[in-house]
Amino acid sequence: MRENFSATGESQAVLRISDLSKSYIMGEVQVDALKHVSLDFYAGELAVLLGASGSGKSTLLNIIGGLDIPTSGKLFFHGREITAATEAELTAYRRRSIGFVFQFYNLISSLSALENVQLVTEIAESPMKADEALKLVGLGDRLNHFPAQLSGGEQQRVAIARAVAKRPELLLCDEPTGALDFQTGKLVLDVIENVNRELGTTTLVITHNASIAGMADRVVRLRSGEVSEDRRNLTRLSPSELVW
Repeated sequence: MRENFSATGESQAVLRISDLSKSYIMGEVQVDALKHVSLDFYAGELAVLLGASGSGKSTLLNIIGGLDIPTSGKLFFHGREITAATEAELTAYRRRSIGFVFQFYNLISSLSALENVQLVTEIAESPMKADEALKLVGLGDRLNHFPAQLSGGEQQRVAIARAVAKRPELLLCDEPTGALDFQTGKLVLDVIENVNRELGTTTLVITHNASIAGMADRVVRLRSGEVSEDRRNLTRLSPSELVW
């Protein structure tokens, strides 16, 4: 257990989300995935976005990551309006500033762990070395193993190494433990916390698992596309202390 991050007046809002809404038309029905969401996220913060399936959390993460655009409202990154960016500017934003970790690892089976991470370092502006990224996630001795030779938790750690190797300012994790058992999931969460602590990467983790909220500086709960709760934890639990 450690003292919580505190968003003081000196902290910079890396992300500013203002009155964001997202609607989809399905046949003759309009589905409101997000409804007037306004949030700020700060440098170095580890936030958990909680919600059941259909609550809007994945839609919000996709908009933050430049994978989707809102129906209305604005998103600012360091004061620059991402929602007004061109497609080329969005591509640059995703490439330079965002690291994605998904529930499924999306590794290339014919490439080693090292080669999977090198794919990202080859296009990044000032990446860390691929082997250093793998050492950061505890896989320094598995560099030349292929995905089929790695456990599910190890594959997810390769995916995290790939995401952080380009030194993103934002690490966006979408159900990173969803395909893992309890013990393996805690190991992966420990890696995410280590990246947040060691690199100072602003980290957003979305999950339906309320127990994971204990490791966060801040917990945002979504329900039916709206923010139903936004609170700070007085203390952060280590992933090893989590129980679900």
